[in-house]
Amino acid sequence: MILFDHLSNAYHSLQRNRGRTFLTSLGIAIGVASVTAVLALSDGVAGVVDHQVATLDNNLGIIRPGLQTKDPNSLASPVTQYTFSTSTLTETDLTGIAALPTIDAAAPIMTIDGTLRAGGATSKNNVVVATTPDFSKVSGIEVRDGQFLDSTTERNTAILGPQLAIDLFGTDHPLGQQFTLRGNTFTIIGILKSSDAPINFNNIDFNQAAIINLEVGKTFHEGRAQIQQINFRAKTSAALPQTAAQVRELLTKNHQNEEDFTVTTGKDIGKPTSQLFQAMRDVMTIIAAISLFVGGIGIMNIMLVGVAERTREIGIRKAVGASNRAIVSQFLTESLLLSLAGGILGYLLGYIGAFIICTFLFFSPAITWQIALTAAIMAIGIGVVFGIYPAIRAARKNVIESLQQYH
Repeated sequence: MILFDHLSNAYHSLQRNRGRTFLTSLGIAIGVASVTAVLALSDGVAGVVDHQVATLDNNLGIIRPGLQTKDPNSLASPVTQYTFSTSTLTETDLTGIAALPTIDAAAPIMTIDGTLRAGGATSKNNVVVATTPDFSKVSGIEVRDGQFLDSTTERNTAILGPQLAIDLFGTDHPLGQQFTLRGNTFTIIGILKSSDAPINFNNIDFNQAAIINLEVGKTFHEGRAQIQQINFRAKTSAALPQTAAQVRELLTKNHQNEEDFTVTTGKDIGKPTSQLFQAMRDVMTIIAAISLFVGGIGIMNIMLVGVAERTREIGIRKAVGASNRAIVSQFLTESLLLSLAGGILGYLLGYIGAFIICTFLFFSPAITWQIALTAAIMAIGIGVVFGIYPAIRAARKNVIESLQQYH
């Protein structure tokens, strides 16, 4: 009953000054909306890779050279230490992995920089991927027109991404046409299906990529394969942990007991991408939370004004037996109600803004209970932290002096 009485009094007090109440709640709403939008967008883009892995039946594994570091400062580096070193992954590793009994398919990724030319058109800064026919099974890409690499196709054949095809030939149906790369001529035998998610676990935008045979790609590196990544697929998701253990054992043996590689499976595949967006999310959340602090100061200011305006009311309540604790509870309830109203409004505005932004992007905002809980905790925390001082100040009012106040 006491809580209901506090809520009723707080509601009527805030309703008497609707304009002031709305503007104060708006300050909290802006802060909560900013944080909600940042969390929804960052969690949404981080979940893109997890969804891609799930669509491959959760039996995918990735091998990359070097050990992944847990140092968060590495995320701020524009290049990694492996950019300037030779990959530790070899064709022997690939052959051994493909021969394991629990492996369904395994394929390498060897990227080549170069300028593609076709007629009078030139396309620079595109990724050329040298790989094997099994790559279509372990990458999640699909061929829209033509075919993928196989054992019967000629060496100098290629598959293009749809956007790269348009850049080079002015059409996304250039089957049979040719382009040159470092003096070598390639015939196009396939066009990839357009992808609306340029972020993926291969770190390649296949809309802008060209795929060629690994044997041809090796000629650009004097006959050596510079493998940046090996994708493998277990026969079943249940066999994936055993398969990953066998892969680690094989690579450790091939590398003279030097663990200079990283094997990741399942949801761990998206961790490097997720960690990057996590760092960006944390920074942006801190920036957005500054507006919450400003909104909290607004609540404190309005509550102090309310205490000054209702000094006589406080005196009357204490004169008829209200304790200091009851006065504190009354004003703290009012502060919480004010903050929660702003929090609810901000949560809704944050998602509205996130959905509007995502109409121009390739992913949808994440809707999770963690984000709702974060918004609620922020609103309650601001209400308590910035409402406690005005509430205590109201409770410490002298009864006699308060009753002498008429304004």
